[in-house]
Amino acid sequence: MSEPKSRRRGAELEQAILDAAWAELTEVGYARFTVEGVAARAGTSKPVLYRRWKNRAELALAAWNHRVPVTGIAPDTGDLRSDLLALFAKISRRTGSLMSEMIAGVMSETFRHPEVAELLRSRLTQPSPLTEAVRLVVDRAVERGELPPLEVPHRALRAPLDLVRNEYITCGQSLGDETIAELVDDVYLPLLRGLGVVDPGTGGLGAGGPDTA
Repeated sequence: MSEPKSRRRGAELEQAILDAAWAELTEVGYARFTVEGVAARAGTSKPVLYRRWKNRAELALAAWNHRVPVTGIAPDTGDLRSDLLALFAKISRRTGSLMSEMIAGVMSETFRHPEVAELLRSRLTQPSPLTEAVRLVVDRAVERGELPPLEVPHRALRAPLDLVRNEYITCGQSLGDETIAELVDDVYLPLLRGLGVVDPGTGGLGAGGPDTA
């Protein structure tokens, strides 16, 4: 007689579920991604999943963050432009077509499910490892004297991800070096330098403003 299979608990069970969710996402895509499918693949039940994640959108995002974590992505090349090019390239590799499909799917659910809208809103408005990486790159540039002291709003910290994701959604293809350079040189560097012109304390022109001597 074979021994009964031991019950998985805690971190072991969560790992199995997130691995199953990732496998389900890559195999069927977000449009056909279901909690039932993940539960069957993980060898557990739907109530077990719903105790951890409220809906399929939350589960899908958790699986993505587990599989492609945002850690150690703040480059430190000693030059702001080079740091941004490396950062945008890392974001591009992390995003990909599957992430674009998943985000589009999650966004479409916000019209039918208020809880999904709240999930997406919280993800977009709260600090994250990515926005903290952008802040670190900017702070280092300020320390080197490449930028004046400046306060970067959350939307500006989130802009690299938004720019990369928009390119994937609208163009449907991987970002090449030329596209990444255009996003950095034509959009994000001018944005940062424009923020440096405004004195965050007064709302007027700062030390780098055009009217200063």
